Order: sequence, then structure tokens, then C-alpha cells
Amino acid sequence: MNDSEGAFAGIGNTPLVELRRVAPANGARIFVKLEWANPTGSMKDRMARTAVEGAVRDGRLVPGGTVVEYTAGTTGISLAFACAVLGFGLHVVFSDAFSDEKRRTMLAFGATVEDVPSNNGAITEALIKQMIARAAEVSKQPGMWWCDQLNNHDAVTGYLPLGEEIWTQTKGRIDAFVHTVGTAHSIHGVTRALRAHNPDIRVFAVEPAESAVLSGQPTGPNRIEGIGIGFVPPLWEPDTVDGILTVSADEAMDMARRLARQEGLFAGTSSGANVVAALRTAERMGPGSTIVTILCDSGLRYLSTELYRSGTI
Repeated sequence: MNDSEGAFAGIGNTPLVELRRVAPANGARIFVKLEWANPTGSMKDRMARTAVEGAVRDGRLVPGGTVVEYTAGTTGISLAFACAVLGFGLHVVFSDAFSDEKRRTMLAFGATVEDVPSNNGAITEALIKQMIARAAEVSKQPGMWWCDQLNNHDAVTGYLPLGEEIWTQTKGRIDAFVHTVGTAHSIHGVTRALRAHNPDIRVFAVEPAESAVLSGQPTGPNRIEGIGIGFVPPLWEPDTVDGILTVSADEAMDMARRLARQEGLFAGTSSGANVVAALRTAERMGPGSTIVTILCDSGLRYLSTELYRSGTI
């Protein structure tokens, strides 16, 4: 660990644990990577650091500058963290469709947060595109650099170490990787790293059943924060995956609650979706196989939402 990195030294090397009570006793082994162990409590710290440092390195982000980004909150929190470490401002385009915990955390790190109003809290293609358009508008001001996560090629690089960690922690005994798709950077980065070691590792993408655009279904409102943007991400590489699994918001939330109660693992809705899909993959691959998925962030970000709000658990 390099002390000169400051808080960045805490990024990565997160634990990998096996599910013991949620997974079937006679099926494949399922391991989950606890990405809430990163400094802000999510895997996005990896890409935020890489994206901001890349922009500094090639002069797109100059001293005294401000980063601009649209976000469902998790990327915004990680960018706020990275900007605090490196001394930059951050202007976030957010929405009331996402948890208040995320808003408060971004503000705590010093970000400026503005809202694009949603339609009764629904995460839709129209909302995401309105947020993107607003971020593009703000970024035209002097001294601004637009991270533009959907089109940011540096972001994939930030997830290569995540794949390397999984390979090392499983001692190379991994048969499949299962993961949700938002920007698609994390699934691409992990896949690239794992298949550099073993090209036969199978990879399955996960998306919301309510907006299964990767599967060729119509776009629709979605209740799983952080994934399912309502349209195919511009850098999506369909040929890199062996299949696409759909999980409903209710299934994902039920699993997130089960993880907390039965495994002691406190995570968000997208993490629940990952585990639901990993269990389906385990049924398909059978005993003797090892499957890895990601617990993307902490359940602490969702205490005010329907996931953990009183009366829903």
C-alpha cells in the first residue's frame, strides 16, 4: 500500500466470500466480491479514480477545474471522493428517482448536486437522457470536464484489477462470472482480465426484467438503481457475454433482504439481482462449478428506499 496515494490506497483488494445459506447445498459454489469494502462503499471507486486521473494526465481536466457528471448516485459518490482526494470540484446531475442517502453522501464530499425531476420516481430512458443532456450543457462552462461515464473508455481500465483479484482469490478455479449491466464497464473490465487467464470462463450479463433492452425487449420503467438505463449502453460489447439473464426488481429486492438476514451481507438491489442470476447460473452449470458475482455496494445507501424502508422488510 502506497501512503502517497492518500485515501486511494484503500481502493481494491476487497474480500471474496462464499454464500452458505442462500446457495443450494448440492449446486455450484457461489462466491461474492464484497465491493462495499472500497472507501465509499462501492465498486465505482475503481472507475472514478481511473477516469479522473486519466483526464488529468492528458490535460482534459486542469488544476482548479470541475468534473461534471450525470449519475444515479453511486458513480457520483465515487467521483466526489476522487475529486476530494485530488482537489477538484464536482457538479452532479442527479434525480429524485434515486436514494436520498446518495444525495447526502455526495454533498458531504463537497459536490454540487442539481436535480432532473422524475415521473413519480421511475427510472426511465427519458429521465436518463434528460440527465445526460443537462450534464452536457453544464460541461460547456469554462473549467468544466465532463466525465460522461457511458462513453468513457478509461472507466473499463479501472475494473481490470477487480478481475485480477477474483482470479487470484479463487486460485484460478472459476467457471463463470455473473454481473449486472449499467454502463457495462465493470462487466467488460472483469471479463477482459479473467479471460486473459482462461478464455473458457463463461460470462453472463444481468439486466432488469422490466427494461430488458439488452435482450431485445422494449424499454420500460425500472426500480433497480444503478442498472438498466433504458437503452443499450454505447460501449456495450454483446459478443463478450455467453448469455443475458433478466431479474425483476421484486426478485432482486427479496434476495437483497435474504442476503442480510441469512448471510449477514448487507447490500443494495443490484447486488440482489446479481445473486438471483448467479443462482440460476448455478442450476444450469451444476455441482462442481464455481461462480463469482459482485455485491456492488452497501445497503446503507438504500435505508430510505422501498428496499429497506419500514414495512417492506
